[in-house]
Order: sequence, then structure tokens, then C-alpha cells
Amino acid sequence: MSIRRLLAIWSAKIVNIICKITGKKGETLPGVIAIKIYPSILSELAKEVREKIYVVCGTNGKTTTNNLLSEALLGMNKKVIFNTSGSNMLNGVISAFVIGARLNGHLDADYACIEVDEASTVNVFPYFTPDYMILTNLFRDQLDRYGEIDTITDFILKALSMDKRIKLIVNGDDSLSNGLAIKSGHEYISFGVGENVINDKDKEKEVKEGSFCPLCGSKLEYEYYHYSQLGKYDCLSCTFTRPNIKYEAKNIDLENKIAFDVGETRIEVNYRGFYNIYNILAAYSAYNIENLPIENFKKMLSNYNPQNGRMEEFIIDGKRLILNLAKNPSGFNQNISAVLNDKEEKDIIIMINDNWQDGIDISWLWDVDFERFQDDTIKSITVTGIRKLDMLIRLKYVDIPAELENNVEDAIKNILEKGTGNIYILVNYTALFSTRAILEKMQK
Repeated sequence: MSIRRLLAIWSAKIVNIICKITGKKGETLPGVIAIKIYPSILSELAKEVREKIYVVCGTNGKTTTNNLLSEALLGMNKKVIFNTSGSNMLNGVISAFVIGARLNGHLDADYACIEVDEASTVNVFPYFTPDYMILTNLFRDQLDRYGEIDTITDFILKALSMDKRIKLIVNGDDSLSNGLAIKSGHEYISFGVGENVINDKDKEKEVKEGSFCPLCGSKLEYEYYHYSQLGKYDCLSCTFTRPNIKYEAKNIDLENKIAFDVGETRIEVNYRGFYNIYNILAAYSAYNIENLPIENFKKMLSNYNPQNGRMEEFIIDGKRLILNLAKNPSGFNQNISAVLNDKEEKDIIIMINDNWQDGIDISWLWDVDFERFQDDTIKSITVTGIRKLDMLIRLKYVDIPAELENNVEDAIKNILEKGTGNIYILVNYTALFSTRAILEKMQK
């Protein structure tokens, strides 16, 4: 055992402890320090994973999918390395491994479930080869940082070209993910939703990123679609079509819960959001492909509570608050659908920032169907955050009145005092952690 390797791990653990004591997140700093001390640290620790390494990629749903899969494996009393907080660039991935290592410098892990930012795959894959890469979806996100979807696709394809042994688990309803899998030449299986369950005229207005065939460029024909470009599609000009789906959701029930069949297995969870069917399917596919016990997966779902601001529930003074991340047009439109599926009266707080991690280009707000918030059950909308005025103007253009608050804590306190007691807080990326900390403090 190299002394430098031990020093890297001990230093990372000490920094992690200091960050926790001082109230800082400290999700990437341990990784920064560890790799500076010992550049081979990630490669060497990854080799000590005894069974499989999963990597989860995609625009939306990475954190939830990764958490579900990790919890299912932990439920089998397996030892799992995972970056559950969603710190998904190279330094965050390194942190997950070094903090999870033992003091003797070795890793005691059966599995690793690692969420990786799409653009960071080219930085992470040189250090280890995952057995499986799960691709949840591909949507337009943070144009000023990553450019259009073609740029993200190129990053992933370049990463996959590093090792043809990586097996893909992709969202077959997403023409872009399916096209990427075909172009990669890798072995892959698909998951998807096998029936048209959303009879909503508003989805006709949604911006579809994958309207054209990724192979020949012709316009795709859809039998139906669920949201954005996800649905049952076919290209009439070439062989591209929705693939044969190995893990397909059918007999779907969205009444106050999510329930559906996958083969002979009935899946049920007690939270909302049609998009969560895809997150569950992605985790289920990765779990089932290794022939692991299904009853354990179902037990995990029955006990699972969404975390880290993904439909996370807080109870404060007997009132219910739901915190959810909404960081791009597709994600925000699905948030709107989830809010409107709740037929009770409600208040909404929207917090929009434009820090580097969010993307400083907020023009995406004009691609969100905010006019759907013209609903009688919505009793108030409050906007806050760095770009609160932009959000206020966006709502004004669809004739929706909103209140302005300088900070989210004041907004929450005001709505708790005067509102319905049923509150949805929709935030983009850098607003998530500060808002969650405020809610945790208030709940205590």
C-alpha cells in the first residue's frame, strides 16, 4: 500500500469531517485533495469493487434513479459506494470513493452506483470502466455551458468509445437516447412506457427536442407521446424506430400514487409525477438485469421517501411543503403536471437563480408552459431568487399575477402564515440546497 494513497484517503476524510462540522457541503473538496496527493486514487479504488459498477447519466432523473438503485442494493445488505447527493462531476465522483474507503486505504464495496454529469463522462471514464451505463433521457439543458444536445451526445459517445464492454440501459421512448445507443455500437436494452396514459391537450404545445430521426434527419412520426419527445415513434424514411422494450410499464394508475406492471411484477409507490415512472423503470432495469430478487426492490420502493429536493416532503406547523428541482423546460413542464395532478388548493413558490452551476442563460423560461398555472386550485404564486424579476415578467406575459419576495425564507414564512397549507416550492439547481437547508431547519 502506497503511503501517498493512504495520505490521500486520510486527508479526504479529515476534510470531509471539517466540512460537516463547519456546516459546508464539502462534496467535491475531498476529491480535489485526494487526486492531487495521489492521481491514481480513483482508478485503484474502482478496481476493488467486487461485483458491478453502474453509471447513471441523462438530463433529468439521474439523482433519483441512482438513489433508487443504491437503496435497492443496500436492501440486500450489499455494500455500495454512491454519490447520493448528486455531486456528479469528476471531483464529486472521486469524493464518493475516497470517503467510502476504509482507513487501511482499501475499498470494501460490492457495488458502485455513480451519477455522472453527461459532459463529465469523458473525464470520468478514463479512470474506470463501468459495467453498465443507464441513460435516463436527453433534453436541452444549460445552453451557455453545454450548447445544444448534439454537443452532449458527442461527449457521451466519446466516453463510450473508450471501452466497448460497457452495456447500455436506455430510455427507449426517447428517440435521442435510442439514437445514441445505436450510434455507439454498444450492446443495449431499453425501458419505456407501453401505453398512452396522458390525455392532456397541453402536451401538444411542448417543445420536442427529438422531432427528427437521429440517423437520417427525417421528421419522426408519433403514434403517441408522453411529454417532450418521449413516446412511440417511427421514421418512415429509414429503419429507425422505437426499439423492442425489455422493461415496459403497462396498466398504469396515476390516481394519488404511481402504480404499474412490468412483466408480471406490480410496482407501487406513494408519490406523484408521471416522470417518476421512468426513474423507477431505469432503476428496476439495472437491478433486474442482474437477476436480483424482485421482492427486495418492491420493499425498497414501499419504504422509499424522495430526498434531496426531488418531490421531497416537509411538514412544518402541520402544513405540507413539497420541494422539487426544476432546471430546464422539460423538467419544469413535468413539475407543472405533478402540481396540477394535486386537485387540492395550493400555493406555489418559484425560485430561479443564474449562477454558473445553473447556467447564466435563462431564456429557457420562455419554453416552459407556465400558462398551465392558470388553474383555480392555485391560490397564489410567489417568485424569488436572483432572477425573480425575470420570472415575474414571464408570468405576467401569460396573465398570471405573482408576489415578489427578496428571499425564499421570507416567502416560505409568509405562505405558511397566510396560505392554504399545501405548498409547492419549485427551484433550479443552486437554489435547491439553500432552500432545502431552510426547510430542514424550520421542520426541526
